[in-house]
Amino acid sequence: MTDLPTAVTQLWQRRERGELAPADASAVSVVHEAIELLDSGEARVAEIDEATGDVVVHEWLKQAILLLFALSSISTTDAGPFEYADKLPLKRGFEKAGVRVVPGASARWGSYIGPGAILMPSYVNIGARVGAGTMVDTWATVGSCAQIGDRVHLSGGVGIGGVLEPPNAVPVIVEDDVLVGSRCMVTQGARVGRGSVLGEGTILNPAIPVIDAESGEELGRGVVPPWSVAVGASRRREFSGGEFFLPCVLVLRRLEEGERHDKSQLNEILRTHGVSA
Repeated sequence: MTDLPTAVTQLWQRRERGELAPADASAVSVVHEAIELLDSGEARVAEIDEATGDVVVHEWLKQAILLLFALSSISTTDAGPFEYADKLPLKRGFEKAGVRVVPGASARWGSYIGPGAILMPSYVNIGARVGAGTMVDTWATVGSCAQIGDRVHLSGGVGIGGVLEPPNAVPVIVEDDVLVGSRCMVTQGARVGRGSVLGEGTILNPAIPVIDAESGEELGRGVVPPWSVAVGASRRREFSGGEFFLPCVLVLRRLEEGERHDKSQLNEILRTHGVSA
């Protein structure tokens, strides 16, 4: 792997100069080696630097994904009664990896699904990472390169957006022990801190302000702090054309570490404010 990032970067530069052809067998071999690292979990597109708390993007792995599309042609895949026509094969080896996959679920090659994870009828795209013990519930989608932590619950209909281009763009990060309520949308490199809860229907992206309900202070944009109970809300804004309400995310409560797993207490917090998760 020491020389692999360099080899991928050199192929990327050749592509930008128009010098890369789909029939280039040596290029295909290099790119497939990089994608296998993602598929096995030995490498990941992005991770959190424990010292700084910042997200570090491994740009060369995103380049490898984009190169894979450039070097691949569409082929037919049969899966039981279903037929697919795609440039990428489906992920395999779930039973050996200790992953439960319900019929109707699919994941592309180059995504990683950790042991003990459960995929209900759902979709996981290339470059995404789904941590151990995580539930991807019915009709939830995990977009390209999204990083989902361990013991996360993505409830029914949740949309985790993909962030593939440009290669240096930060993907969506959902940290360990998070509960994302039904029909939430987390997109464009937004981040949900460890142990947090997003109430049903919350929309979170880097343009959405996150506000502390008690102080009214704006905590940032597109980032829910760790161990928070947060819900979708709106705030009044004046424009030349009149008064309108724009979306925000409201942090209702800060939890003690581990408190999210007390379901009765969590439900009481949400019921008090007329929302659910």
